[in-house]
Amino acid sequence: MSIRNISFVQGEYYHIYNRGNSKQKIFHDKEDYERFIGLIYACNQNGSLRSDELEKDQGLLDVFRAEIIVRIGAYCLMPNHFHILITEVEENGISRFVQKFTTAYVMYYNKKYKRTGSLFEGKFKARHSDSDVYLKYLFSYINLNPVKLIQSDWKEKGIKDKEKVIKFLNDYKYSSFLDYLDVQRVQNKILDRNYFPKYFPNKESFVEEIFDWINYEK
Repeated sequence: MSIRNISFVQGEYYHIYNRGNSKQKIFHDKEDYERFIGLIYACNQNGSLRSDELEKDQGLLDVFRAEIIVRIGAYCLMPNHFHILITEVEENGISRFVQKFTTAYVMYYNKKYKRTGSLFEGKFKARHSDSDVYLKYLFSYINLNPVKLIQSDWKEKGIKDKEKVIKFLNDYKYSSFLDYLDVQRVQNKILDRNYFPKYFPNKESFVEEIFDWINYEK
């Protein structure tokens, strides 16, 4: 059994993540991504989802929520893993939140793909963001994660085709990147940006930060 050697404290920030067993895919199509995103929103509450609510897809982003238990600053879904930048509202909120949305997603996934057993690689992983420098870095790290889908070695060798990367990020719907560009979409409601340091008070400052990474030359 995997052991997570970290304690969650209200008011602190954490990078949580997990991947599929043996690095297997956990998202295969648009429906899978949208279900997971909907569950991130709908499961962030003290209350429980009804069975009929769990059958919804995009409708999960419109469910009525009781008091929320975490606040989310950034997220990204990749074919075989996910990243979330998070802080607790209530004690034990992070663990309860992750348990709720991952359990609901596994139920959906196993039913859809006619399988049984665990989907994720043990307990979710977590890292405490214990400095301003690291916390600011996480916003870029998480939102730029999809770049690996078109150039896996970009961090080591620098980005080869900057225009291609920018277009790809602007078309990628399964992260919070578009929310920081102030694109109006229903997924905006997942984030609670006011409860995180205002490193990016406007989209121009976010774009400047992202372009610093994209233009980084090895």
